[in-house]
Amino acid sequence: MSLTTNRHQLVIMAVQGGVAPAHQWAPFEVGAAGEIFSWPSTGGISYNVKVGDSVFGWAGEHLEPGVSTTFTHSNKKAEAGYQFLACCGNEVKIISGEAKGAVGRVIGHHGGVEHLMLDFDDQTLEKLTYDDKFLVKAQGQGIKFIDHPEVFIYNIDPDLLQRWGLSEREDGKIEVPVHVIVPAHAMGSGIGALSMTTGDYDILCHDDETIKEYGLDKLRFGDFVAVIDHDNCYGRTYRKNAITIGMVIHSDSPLGGHGPGMMTIMSALDNKLVPVLSEKANMGEMLNIGRYKANAIAQDTAPTDQQ
Repeated sequence: MSLTTNRHQLVIMAVQGGVAPAHQWAPFEVGAAGEIFSWPSTGGISYNVKVGDSVFGWAGEHLEPGVSTTFTHSNKKAEAGYQFLACCGNEVKIISGEAKGAVGRVIGHHGGVEHLMLDFDDQTLEKLTYDDKFLVKAQGQGIKFIDHPEVFIYNIDPDLLQRWGLSEREDGKIEVPVHVIVPAHAMGSGIGALSMTTGDYDILCHDDETIKEYGLDKLRFGDFVAVIDHDNCYGRTYRKNAITIGMVIHSDSPLGGHGPGMMTIMSALDNKLVPVLSEKANMGEMLNIGRYKANAIAQDTAPTDQQ
């Protein structure tokens, strides 16, 4: 059975941003296993970290795929508006510089640093500088299923939602394709936050037994994933029989309480959402972006060693 949305009611607005500076958080940091590291992290223009790549194996932590952007480079209300209105899958156009006119897609937002990540092809990335500006045709916040008001939906473009392949069962539950199913105890930094429309929270990948049992080593940038017994309707919390669906937006991290970041997409109580495992449950597959450009994943520049 098909799912009908209120797409005709959605507001379409222009929001504009620029490249976020790359950060160095500290001269050295200490991981959960006591390891000392000094690695690249958030911000900047990433030429070889893309949607579809593994979130593991990089000499980096909290890495953001594609182009990291902000509105003002400061955490103010206008910045929050940029993060809030732009949804994964939205069309974005470059409006300055040598790459002016090139079109890409919004990947998602990263809380704390308040970055919005954008995907562009390799030719466009080579032309970009920190002076360039991006105009997002923002839409998606406020979308809902007409016949299922108990399902909360955030941060997704209506076209991407349609391409995702969700289906309504005869018992009224909704099947959702995901690449990985995450247990409740594997969620960390971000629990308790109210920022479902601007931030993310992290999947903990420091316990080898949990990684193996749940296949967390399969996580890729852009993956749709399900978190069991997590409620993101009005905030991020543990609740039996709740299901939260998210999308992976940043890489793993050795830091205690941190890991691959997951942006909230959908949440409901009472097992209303039924995760269905699918290798194709990645926004890149659905939009032909990142490593999925031209319908093929090119792994020649991505790290091959997994955690």
